[in-house]
Parts: sequence; structure tokens; C-alpha cells
Amino acid sequence: MAGTTKANDFEDMLPMMANKLGGDGLIRELCNGFRLLMDKERGVITFESLKKNSALLGLQNLRDDELMSMLREGDLNGDGHLDQMEFCVLMFRLSPQLMEESQDLLEIALQHELKR
Repeated sequence: MAGTTKANDFEDMLPMMANKLGGDGLIRELCNGFRLLMDKERGVITFESLKKNSALLGLQNLRDDELMSMLREGDLNGDGHLDQMEFCVLMFRLSPQLMEESQDLLEIALQHELKR
């Protein structure tokens, strides 16, 4: 559909961003995304701030239950919202290609260390 953005569209962009910006640049961009979505007073992403600001990232078509599911999936410490680290981890988890590339790099590093 024209004009709609699905989670898959965003997933496909992360590896491209990583290749273009490098690791540090990608983290900077993820931090910028976090700041766009966060509740400015609390410094975290809440359901309300996610719902209010999701259109800024092209996610305006997500239903409330999908937004809540994203929050629950990313909420590693169970406090009901996402801090910056939880948001970055969630974005990597939502990108299977980046996760695969990260796993490959980890395996290469481990093999290198084992040869020492």
C-alpha cells in the first residue's frame, strides 16, 4: 500500500544504515530515534509518547496493541517503559539481518581469541 510503513520496511533500513554510517553512526541515529519517541519530561519511551510520536518514524499505522507489544518486547527490566539502551537493543532485535551479522562477527572474534 502506498503511504504505509510496516515494521519490515524499518528492519530493512537498519543494515543499510549500519553499512552507510558505521557502528558509531548507527548508534547515534538510534539515539536520535529514541529522543524523537521519548517522553521529554521522563526521559523514557512510554506507551503515550510512542503513540504520540510514532508518526515521526513512519509508524503511524501501528495499532495500540502493536505499540504495546513493542514496549513489552523491549522492556527488559519490566518497568513499563523503554530507556535508551532497551530501545537500541529492541531495534537490533527487530532487524534479523543485523542480528545475524552481529552473530557472525562474534563468532569470528571468538575463533580469533581461541587461536591465541
